[in-house]
Amino acid sequence: MIILGIDPGSRYCGYGLIEIQNNRIQAAGCDVIKIKESLSLPQKLTVLYKGISDVIKEYKPDMAAVETIFYGKNIKSAFTLGHARGVILLALANSEITINEYSPREVKKSVVGNGNASKEQVQYMIGKILKLEKKNISQDAADALAVALCLFNKLKFAAKS
Repeated sequence: MIILGIDPGSRYCGYGLIEIQNNRIQAAGCDVIKIKESLSLPQKLTVLYKGISDVIKEYKPDMAAVETIFYGKNIKSAFTLGHARGVILLALANSEITINEYSPREVKKSVVGNGNASKEQVQYMIGKILKLEKKNISQDAADALAVALCLFNKLKFAAKS
């Protein structure tokens, strides 16, 4: 089974894939879709949709997990992120991939054990769990792998219940 995790963003959208075989997990790929700041919002959304669609076509994930919006003080950023999430969800739905959504706090708690963990702590734990070199993975890609691991952990614990 392949799980795609997505850390949405309108400038940098992280994605990470984990592959599960016989209850063993390994990273199957991760990167960031970089979107030029100079583009208009519709152009950014088009780049994001195409990027996620390309990832889906290449890796053919069985399931996906997407991080929900963090509600900060900047309402404009929240709306822009909402648009980005909408495009991501559309790309996944068009490919008939089961979608799960988790809050940033839930993802951090699942991977680090602390819902208030820093990005550095998440990056460190992802490196340890998946045996990756920290230098080779961006924080956005690590966050996306953490979202995928969150779904894996939820599935694993649901199966034991």
